[in-house]
Amino acid sequence: MPSRNRVKQYLENGYYHIYNRGVEKRLIFLDEQDYSVFQSYLRDYLMPKDEKALMKKLSDPNTFYKDKDKILKLLRLKNFSQEITLLAYCLMPNHFHLLVKQTDAKSIDKFMRSLATRYTMYFNQKYKRVGNLCQDIYKAVLVNTEEQFLYLSAYINSQVLASQGPTLQGYERYSSYPEYLRKRQTAWVHPEEILSFFSATNPNLSYKSFIEKINDFSNIQQITVDL
Repeated sequence: MPSRNRVKQYLENGYYHIYNRGVEKRLIFLDEQDYSVFQSYLRDYLMPKDEKALMKKLSDPNTFYKDKDKILKLLRLKNFSQEITLLAYCLMPNHFHLLVKQTDAKSIDKFMRSLATRYTMYFNQKYKRVGNLCQDIYKAVLVNTEEQFLYLSAYINSQVLASQGPTLQGYERYSSYPEYLRKRQTAWVHPEEILSFFSATNPNLSYKSFIEKINDFSNIQQITVDL
């Protein structure tokens, strides 16, 4: 029997909770560099690619060889900025969560296979290991209602609260929560649609107030993860 949410229902313009964890629940982020590399891969895939600027820098005689190599790799890399919108994310020591919208029914599968392959290659090379890094194939589950949409964003962002407490001095750097608190702006993270349901001026009606008041996610249990 396949594990829960392994069998996927892909729809155009659908919203999805995507998640996976390390094989045998092993850690998949061992230091700050690992988190930063995974975030940089998200950026590479989800930021619109300015090919004109990249080509200009590539042809510049003052550009270092190593930088030119990076530019060539980026030019060859598939870009999903027109297909995938990242609304929320959280990277934890042994797993990750993404809330995304896809425009094409096949976009998520292509995006996740590219992301997983690239990060696994980085991780295995760095730590001199072989084989799969994450458990089985990633899980993806369709978000069907407005309530699921809002509570799922809170569930993902609240992972940092559960791990580090209300001071947020740790994993918040590796999540979208700073974007939702309007403390950070990141071009490849898009909280606007969810934040439109909340007030930017009234603390009692803010997203922060919403997320901190939730103590039960049973209403979205079918679209969350039993890690």
